[in-house]
Formats: sequence, structure tokens, C-alpha cells
Amino acid sequence: MAQNNTKKRLVTSFNNLTTEQQDEVKALYPRGFAEVMTRIDKPNGDFFYVVPYETEEVSYLVKIDVKIDDATDDGLEDDFYGDDEIKGADEIQDNSMEDDDDM
Repeated sequence: MAQNNTKKRLVTSFNNLTTEQQDEVKALYPRGFAEVMTRIDKPNGDFFYVVPYETEEVSYLVKIDVKIDDATDDGLEDDFYGDDEIKGADEIQDNSMEDDDDM
């Protein structure tokens, strides 16, 4: 009878790993996780990011907490100065027109 040599596969949070395992993951990715991170989409529309990590017995997908900037930029569409005009703007425009007339 053939022995099943496949590794156990687990998805776990980085915080749930032992301190030693956390240190191994950090050593495996000394430049950070950005280049190896994979997005996993859940059926309900949520998602999370993982990095691979393997031991002799287990093949892990380790969840990494990622902050996503999902704030909307509603304020960018507003006039920078609001509804008020810039004081003196008309005078500057009038003076520049007078200088053009002198030529």
C-alpha cells in the first residue's frame, strides 16, 4: 500500500504562528511581503492577502494584515477655495490687461 506523502495545507494568520515561525517567515522575506503577496477573494466579496510558508510537515498560506486606503476623494472635486473668490484676483487680472494694452 502506497503512503500518502502530501503535506498538510493550512491557512493561518501571521499572529497565530509561533514566535519561531514568525521569525522564519520574516527571514524568508527580508525585503517585505509586497512582491510575494497573493490576494485571496472570498465568496462574500471580502478578501485577504497571504504569503506562502512551508515547514517539513505543513504548507501554510499565512494571512498578512494589509491596510487598504479606501477613503474616497470626495473633497477633491470641490473648488479648492470654496465659494468665495480670491480677494484681489480681479485687480490682478485688470492690471495685466492694462499692461497688454500699453504695448
